[in-house]
Amino acid sequence: MEIKILGTGCAGCKALHATVKQVVAELGLDATLLKEEDLMQIMKYNVMSLPALVVNEKVVSAGRSLSASEVKALLTK
Repeated sequence: MEIKILGTGCAGCKALHATVKQVVAELGLDATLLKEEDLMQIMKYNVMSLPALVVNEKVVSAGRSLSASEVKALLTK
């Protein structure tokens, strides 16, 4: 599983990255966690608001920080 956090380094982006990292560890997922801060790369995902969460190249959330339970639900479906 490849998970990307799209964001320019704002507090919300950092919080989402920390939450996702925590959930991946808790669930023991075999996942690669990447943080994409390059605006040109972010634009390729056609996301208009940040932070965004991308799982296996599919945008699953954009424009809001997620709670740990919300992240768990997205990563386990």
